[in-house]
Amino acid sequence: MRFIRSRAYVVLSLSALVAGTMACAQKLPVPTSQTGVHANDVSMEEYQQHLVRLASSLETCTVARDAKSCDPALVGSDDRVALAAMGRANRLVRYGWLRVLFQKAATKDETSEKGKVDSKPAKVVQAEPPTAKLLKDAKARLLEDLVQSRAPLQTPPDHAKERAVMREVLAGKEFRNLQEQTVQDSVLEKFARWLNHLFASAGFLKARAAWIGRLIVCGFILGVCVALVYSLLRLERRWRVRLTPTDDPMPGAGAASARSWQLWLEDARRAGANGDWREAIHFLYWAVISRLESRRMWPADRARTAREYLALVAQTDPRRSGLAQLTHAFERFWYGGRQAGESDYLSAEGLAINLINGGANPGTTKPAGTEGGMR
Repeated sequence: MRFIRSRAYVVLSLSALVAGTMACAQKLPVPTSQTGVHANDVSMEEYQQHLVRLASSLETCTVARDAKSCDPALVGSDDRVALAAMGRANRLVRYGWLRVLFQKAATKDETSEKGKVDSKPAKVVQAEPPTAKLLKDAKARLLEDLVQSRAPLQTPPDHAKERAVMREVLAGKEFRNLQEQTVQDSVLEKFARWLNHLFASAGFLKARAAWIGRLIVCGFILGVCVALVYSLLRLERRWRVRLTPTDDPMPGAGAASARSWQLWLEDARRAGANGDWREAIHFLYWAVISRLESRRMWPADRARTAREYLALVAQTDPRRSGLAQLTHAFERFWYGGRQAGESDYLSAEGLAINLINGGANPGTTKPAGTEGGMR
């Protein structure tokens, strides 16, 4: 179980590391003309004046086609046009496309060299429009934006009829149990988007390095399989714990309850009288296990370890704390090989008697039913 758990942690960590590295590798560099650009809050008049200046700068760049006239810095900052006074939200106008065009227009279009024959067949690619045409289209776009900004704003339609129809539809019985999206649904949706992005990125890397894509996909599938196997093992263990005991009142020969807890306790006190405190604590532990098992607290099975017996006790059970202390003492002195003293034995005996009596009387020193042979 520990081996499977460690393998699961290693595989999941490797998958997360590779996925993070892949996501970082796919980030494209931002053009230098786009960095450090902020939007200024402007009025409608200032926005129109900016468009006029941009159209004039574009005309100058189209004629000169040099680095000074086509400097991307001439575009200026983006505009956040204030429309709150008109009953609308502010509009953000970006000019990144124009900065890129200015940067490209600084170099004139290259003409194909004459008389140069390429022996290799040319690849069929979609021809990019010439820069002169892009500059012409950009000027038309700026003028169109200017005309639109000067046009009177139209009152948006009320859509009262559409709202009434929607309310009537939502009032139907098929929509009565609609609920707002929960946090769990949001988390699952984000996880699904992350998976889609992961596999899409794996497909992108496969075109450059096929082994990286296969490694990511196989690592992720392996991690999911390991996690599934681990979960199934945990579920199987819980189901095994919840098994009801058989109708046969007699436990198996190897079970702790096959021997009366009174006999275990007598052996413990006999070993204590002889000064063998380590053996006495060992008998005390099995006296408690026999007592709890005889009360049908769990199905009889001697193959369990001390930690597995402790795991069978519910977290809310008042006896869990005492059994945990007794289990710790048993493992320390019996399996750990440490020397035990009389004080260690007396402390373990107090815990054992309290557990045998039901965990309600921690101060009791003599278990109920010792003389009458109760089980």
